[in-house]
Amino acid sequence: MVTIAEVVEKIIRKSPYLEEGLTKELINLSALAREIQPEVQSLLIKDVQVGAIVMALKRLKPKLAIKTIRPRDYIKQIGDLTVKSNLVEYTFKNSRNLISKEKELLELLSDKTDSFITISQGVQETTIIVNKSLTEDVKRIFEGEEVILNLTNLSSITLKLPASNVEVPGVYYSILKAIAWNGINIIDAVSTSNEVTIIFRNADIDKAFSILKRITDNNGDY
Repeated sequence: MVTIAEVVEKIIRKSPYLEEGLTKELINLSALAREIQPEVQSLLIKDVQVGAIVMALKRLKPKLAIKTIRPRDYIKQIGDLTVKSNLVEYTFKNSRNLISKEKELLELLSDKTDSFITISQGVQETTIIVNKSLTEDVKRIFEGEEVILNLTNLSSITLKLPASNVEVPGVYYSILKAIAWNGINIIDAVSTSNEVTIIFRNADIDKAFSILKRITDNNGDY
């Protein structure tokens, strides 16, 4: 038989925000209990008093502190931050010819080891981010393609992550949270297994770098 405590833990574990808030005692337990009461009752298929949920939350807090994998332990392993400036972003509507044109662009850059390029293909559109110096080449190669969005005056910060990041929940959350809480807009984010590149407006790059440097130097705190 599923217990109230098990259901409450399941709900809390789904949200890094709630886990962090509980472990740092930033959340009013009574308010949280009232908020999740309908979901608890739905999962248990019975009425559950707010007091019982509060008690389950109180018992859960020390368990979270012990068992929760802490992203901050991995944040401190982040390598150098790499900044690239003078970037432009193009988003095209997907078409039959788009992939062949992407290949042509990549072949053009094969001998330019210092060039910056990311290609992200979605279901209906593809975003390409390159150095500003490649603007004319992109326009020539992708002539005739439908441009959904074109942004200029962009910069990027690339963070090298420890290989174990793919097994740890909350690593990206810890990074992006610090940026969001400081009111900085993220234009785009691109990742590989062990790298994440975040795209900003030029006007925001200095502040963003300062924040990311601070959290990597201070083990996740800022």
